[in-house]
Amino acid sequence: MEVKQKKNFMNKFLDFIEAGGNKLPHPVTLFFILCVIIVIVSGIAAKMGASVTYTALDRKTLEISEKTLEVKSLMSAEGIRYIFNSMVTNFTGFAPLGTVLVALIGIGVCEGSGLMSATLRKVVTSTPKKAITAVVVLAGVMSNIASDAGYVVLVPLGALIFLSFGRHPLAGLAAAFAGVSGGFSANLLLSTTDPLLSGLTTEAARLMRPDYFVNPASNYYFMFVSTFIITVLGTIITEKIVEPRLGKYEGDMVDTHEGDLTEIERKGLRYAAISVILYIVLMLVLMIPENAILREDGVLKSFTSHGLVPALMLFFLIPGLVYGIVTKKITSDKEVAKMMGKALGTMGGYLALVFVSAQFVAYFNFSHLGTYIAVEGAAGLKAIGFTGLPLILAFILVSAFINLFMGSASAKWAIMAPVFVPMLMQLGYSPEFTQVAYRIGDSSTNIISPLMSYFAMIVAFAQQYDKKAGMGTLISIMLPYSICFLIGWSLLLVVWFIFNLPIGPEAFIHLIG
Repeated sequence: MEVKQKKNFMNKFLDFIEAGGNKLPHPVTLFFILCVIIVIVSGIAAKMGASVTYTALDRKTLEISEKTLEVKSLMSAEGIRYIFNSMVTNFTGFAPLGTVLVALIGIGVCEGSGLMSATLRKVVTSTPKKAITAVVVLAGVMSNIASDAGYVVLVPLGALIFLSFGRHPLAGLAAAFAGVSGGFSANLLLSTTDPLLSGLTTEAARLMRPDYFVNPASNYYFMFVSTFIITVLGTIITEKIVEPRLGKYEGDMVDTHEGDLTEIERKGLRYAAISVILYIVLMLVLMIPENAILREDGVLKSFTSHGLVPALMLFFLIPGLVYGIVTKKITSDKEVAKMMGKALGTMGGYLALVFVSAQFVAYFNFSHLGTYIAVEGAAGLKAIGFTGLPLILAFILVSAFINLFMGSASAKWAIMAPVFVPMLMQLGYSPEFTQVAYRIGDSSTNIISPLMSYFAMIVAFAQQYDKKAGMGTLISIMLPYSICFLIGWSLLLVVWFIFNLPIGPEAFIHLIG
């Protein structure tokens, strides 16, 4: 009876959040209103002389310097010029826009040729029904190896997979989103985030010890175990909280992936699989050798930053073409062009949403309000005077809170690392331990932050299955994941702390020497 009451309270609480959120205007209008609010707040803050002085790291040069930053008014002459002059580049330069549209070209051919449908039917017939939620969450967590590809591919795919199993597609979308974004710092392998953060941590640690070095694998043991914790938590939340609350799906989207595969479809899948294997081998040849073509100056940084999305597009485009040709779904280049056009044609609503949300993010950055909140939040935590575990847990909460207002993990860490890494070193805690605590807070609230770059896109995906879905719908669905990830991950860190376990190769909780 007690469990039931708690469940009812949770549902009422989430219903309240959803209803309140969805009473807000359409997301396009809402982001426009938020833009206006940022303009007004920046004007007031600048008039009051709001500024912060802090020690920060330059993310390009990794040099440490003291900076004084004043809040800039968007109501000033400079601000008004910025609003007009940057409007187009804010839109075209918005990171998720190009990622989504380029990847969608390949996905459109994959879908239009019938390969996506055949693959999903194969998944449905070969995957145990009980395991599908865990598979979707785990795939989401693992996708951060490929940077932001999981947002574009796995989140909508999670919805389709659940729909194929006769389950609510928004639950599948939520499970995938929770894995991709909520579990962004967890992985069984190292990702592009590890060397980025460790470089910033190294420079912050050198404020205390000039020869200190944080290796990119310094959080690996903890993040390896975290992968299973996030997968288990994500599965339980999806099946015990999110899916029961959503109920039976009665929307317009129907499952078109039913029925057994025909012989020609099986043949198409075989040839498509062969093409994928050959493509992967080719990419490895272009990437792995010391003097490989994609290694600019001997490293893959340029490719992972800019070339990964085109590679992802080809990953879907090539097998889509092969499958379509084998099954006779593609008989001319005109059909391929139509498939690409059809896929891109579904993104009209998303483009409108991105246009306004891109302005909002740009205004927030231009005004320096995000940095102001981050620095003041860090100063507030430092002033509390906590020590030991209470300090670490408070640091996680502050990181999670700041993440709601400042999306970039590296930008936040560039501001917070020079403050907290030396501070915790003085208390005997290693920079690697401080970094892992930061990553817990940073990841946990990604999924409920409208300032997260892909949030608007996820809302657009949700609206494909529920036209009434808004920001309130998405936040109410994702909030249980955010809370449970934050608590569960923090408890894992407490266990690590109590037993004094290494958090990575030659990386420990307490400072040695």
